[in-house]
Amino acid sequence: MNCYQLDPTEDPRWSGLVEKHPRASVFHTAAWLRALRQTYGYEPMVFTTSPPGAELENGLVFCRVSSRLTGNRLVSLPFSDHCEPLCDSTEELDLLVRYSQTALEDQNCKYVEMRPVHPDLSLTNGAGGFLPAGRYFLHTLSLRSTVDDLFRGFDKDCVQRRIRRAERAGLLEKCGRSYDLLHDFYALYVATRRRHHLPPVPCVWFRNLVRFLGKALEIRVAYTDKTPVAAILTLRFKDVVYYKYGCSDLRFKQFGATPLLLWHAITAAKASGANEFDMGRTQDNNAGLVTFKNHWAPQPMPLVYWRFPKGPSFDLAEGWKLKTARWIFSCMPNRLLTITGKLIYRHIG
Repeated sequence: MNCYQLDPTEDPRWSGLVEKHPRASVFHTAAWLRALRQTYGYEPMVFTTSPPGAELENGLVFCRVSSRLTGNRLVSLPFSDHCEPLCDSTEELDLLVRYSQTALEDQNCKYVEMRPVHPDLSLTNGAGGFLPAGRYFLHTLSLRSTVDDLFRGFDKDCVQRRIRRAERAGLLEKCGRSYDLLHDFYALYVATRRRHHLPPVPCVWFRNLVRFLGKALEIRVAYTDKTPVAAILTLRFKDVVYYKYGCSDLRFKQFGATPLLLWHAITAAKASGANEFDMGRTQDNNAGLVTFKNHWAPQPMPLVYWRFPKGPSFDLAEGWKLKTARWIFSCMPNRLLTITGKLIYRHIG
């Protein structure tokens, strides 16, 4: 079989494959890829064995990340928690994986990175030269139980009691995609990233997500009086809702606003017919976040990123651990920290 390349944002066959393939996610959609290109200038591409004009039967999607600072590379996909190859046979997948390796020279790239949820043996047995580039946990919550059973399955102290406390606090919740909601969400997001000693992703990324994903995106913000205290951003694709971003103001931690927002997102997802709530990736060494998610979904699955050939990581949270750099980020005013995010994130996808 021969292999071919297509632009998934322009070729309608890609959206058709994504819509029908059982392993497709929101990260495969043309809307997500357009947001990546519009924000960071990445070039989306799909490798497939289907010739031009024929029905698309499979596909391996990448973004070409071009950077003079960190080098050029093929990533499947930047700023995406996971991205499965859309293939129905081992033979097709092996061929496309090998093709991606040989494409490095033509694309003037240093390495190729893949982020599958269920890695094929062609990656894990080391025969193809792929090696682990990052280890994470993926927390997912099945929504097939009743609402009462879901609630009873959460940790009593760290989830159930906090939700009840937030309900008694009389917080006001707003949900949607308006400019005002995005503004309040991003202010909390910048403060949270600063608390973690990291620059925020640029606001234009979130504006582009709202622009391209439309009704598939929701922002939920909790307020006490008129002050935003916590916010989350979720995405929807078919019967899966994805918890992608969360942020809060620690001054109001006692309200338990974040658990309340998550619970409302979960119940709304179930009411609308969703069967799964994807809580996203967590680095295996982030004990605090792993523990928090374990209180909701106590049996996470390992998530491994694979790279050929092995190269350095450009994940800020993982690679920028020098105390000096983190101290500098923590001392920056919000405006300067935001400018820093605009400058560096396109280089680390």
